[in-house]
Amino acid sequence: MPAPRTVLLTGAAGGLGTLMRGLLPAYGYELRLLDAHPVEGEPDAITADLADKDALREAVKGVDAIIHLAGISLEASFEKILRSNIEGTYNLYEAARAEGIGRVVFASSNHAVGFTPRPQGDDPLIPIDTQRRPDTYYGLSKCFGEDLAQLYWDLHRLETVSVRIGSCFPEPTSVRMLSVWMSPDDGARLFHAALTAPDVGHSVVYGSSANTRIWWDLSGAKALGYEPQDDSEPYAAQLVAEQGELDPGNPDHAHLGGHFTTHPPIWPY
Repeated sequence: MPAPRTVLLTGAAGGLGTLMRGLLPAYGYELRLLDAHPVEGEPDAITADLADKDALREAVKGVDAIIHLAGISLEASFEKILRSNIEGTYNLYEAARAEGIGRVVFASSNHAVGFTPRPQGDDPLIPIDTQRRPDTYYGLSKCFGEDLAQLYWDLHRLETVSVRIGSCFPEPTSVRMLSVWMSPDDGARLFHAALTAPDVGHSVVYGSSANTRIWWDLSGAKALGYEPQDDSEPYAAQLVAEQGELDPGNPDHAHLGGHFTTHPPIWPY
């Protein structure tokens, strides 16, 4: 599949969106930016809420594909998650369907399977078809997004790659993150692969770098053409010295979702 030229990037002012704004143009993309908040340094960015159906319809008009990062990225009340992540994602898909957009890359999350026990020792890697076990309303909303993407493929032939992202930061900040970290450069590589792979239908893949301590199976992402180049292990010695190795008896360390399963961080807005 040839690379799309114009891509709508929702959530462009957020942490991941900011990283991708800087990295994706090198792959030849012209980005159209959208966020509920002004995007610093981007006067042409669209400032619109996911509840604004007319603004979304206008935002998707004429683009070749969408990377959907917008929404609440931590835990919040069900009412807030419903409005932003569930109804908002539906509104975006409806706009995409109405405008004949061919592909969406949806930012799902490892928290869709957050209550999955983390692998230990010689345990096998977590497969992509593991039972979904969301750890929060946030994780639940990502399960909804994956199902919505499947419905829109089956009903409308709108393709989606749902990427269950681990943690995409310039460098890992915790021992847990050594297993789920995705470097920004690898994030751009994965999004590019998701935008250009042929015949994806609705594909669900895990999103991380090729970490020595990886917990999940990246074969689905690699089948799209993703070739991760980075590994969190160079950061391991310092993080382990500061925080210690993960403790199987600690509830915060027992599951894939980490402390989201016990005391999740709350969306501040």
